[in-house]
Amino acid sequence: MEKHYKVLVVATGSVAALKLPLLVKSLLTKPDKNFNFEVRVLVTEHAKHFFKTSDIPSQVPVYDDSTEWNAWKDRGDPVLHIELGKWADLMVIAPLDANTLAKMAQGICDNLVTCTTRAWDMKKPLIFCPAMNTRMWEHPITAKQVQTLKEWGHIEMPPISKQLICGDTGVGAMAEVDDIVKRILSILSSTVTT
Repeated sequence: MEKHYKVLVVATGSVAALKLPLLVKSLLTKPDKNFNFEVRVLVTEHAKHFFKTSDIPSQVPVYDDSTEWNAWKDRGDPVLHIELGKWADLMVIAPLDANTLAKMAQGICDNLVTCTTRAWDMKKPLIFCPAMNTRMWEHPITAKQVQTLKEWGHIEMPPISKQLICGDTGVGAMAEVDDIVKRILSILSSTVTT
């Protein structure tokens, strides 16, 4: 029997956000015949620099900071960062840049993405896929911040080693989209019931 899952795909301001359309399309093309995904996309302002909204399938809503501020007019109106968390069965942050990693680890919530992660139901899976320059990845604070998220129960998909967009070669590139999709399938198969 086909299972229906709601996946919130989040992209932050790493150049790896250029893979966001591919990740969304990979989920929508039914990577496993037993799964049917409904997808919503949530992006930071800096993530929008690396992809075109027109490259996201038209049936997939894309939310950013202005969406939340424009939606709320008065007391009693839905609060988007709360509603998205209630809606989703799983959140995947791909890519998670160094800035948003640091904010999450400190509990800072100054945009729609970090407000949504701060209000996330900790019983639901949250996968994060760090992506940053090798020098940033190797900075001592990065390991501590990643460990904090893992201690909360969030699931890391570590970055991989390859030639980065800047020309450097080393660890820091986002995990491959196919591997992210496989991880989503694996986690939903074992942890989420409908």
